[in-house]
Amino acid sequence: MFGRRQRLAWTDWVGRIFWPRTGWRRAGAYFSHRVRRLPGSPYSIAVGVACGVAVSFTPLIGLHFVIAVILAWLLGGSLIASALGTAVGNPWTFPLIWIASYRLGSWMLGLEPNVDGLTMEDIRQNFLAVFLPMMVGGLVLGIVAWLGSFWLVRRAVSRYQLIRLSRIRRRAERSAVAQIKEASGDDSRQGGPDAG
Repeated sequence: MFGRRQRLAWTDWVGRIFWPRTGWRRAGAYFSHRVRRLPGSPYSIAVGVACGVAVSFTPLIGLHFVIAVILAWLLGGSLIASALGTAVGNPWTFPLIWIASYRLGSWMLGLEPNVDGLTMEDIRQNFLAVFLPMMVGGLVLGIVAWLGSFWLVRRAVSRYQLIRLSRIRRRAERSAVAQIKEASGDDSRQGGPDAG
């Protein structure tokens, strides 16, 4: 009923993964708005998003969503927010994340990183030699990303919820004043409460 009249071709569908139809700026604003409006405390939303962001720095591609949800559940975070946080890992950011985590992990393990000559064939043949540095570097970057995103999201959600609460209070006060004026106007039209 609410589907498209014409289905998207697979090339259009793949293209929208790399470039949203509305553009990256609007997609980012929408994402930010969705996160701030999630139900829950600022802490639970921030923990959820931070878990999703942190997991995106690991090379465990097929498991990001599951690991983020488990971590968020263990830390008392929002499961929906954790799923949204995994959006940080996307086709645009993965190459940067993987190179950074591979270089950092190689440095931490005392290995010589070979980023320039790294191909899919090299990864297949030397899986552990690439995966282990990426995992070590990804865990460290993930912890840093967790702390940064937790702080930013908690602050943004707290501010948004306070502004929203003050708007609701102002609206309730205006409504109460309007009802009082309406009631007093009815009394004066009827000659007051003692009329009769």
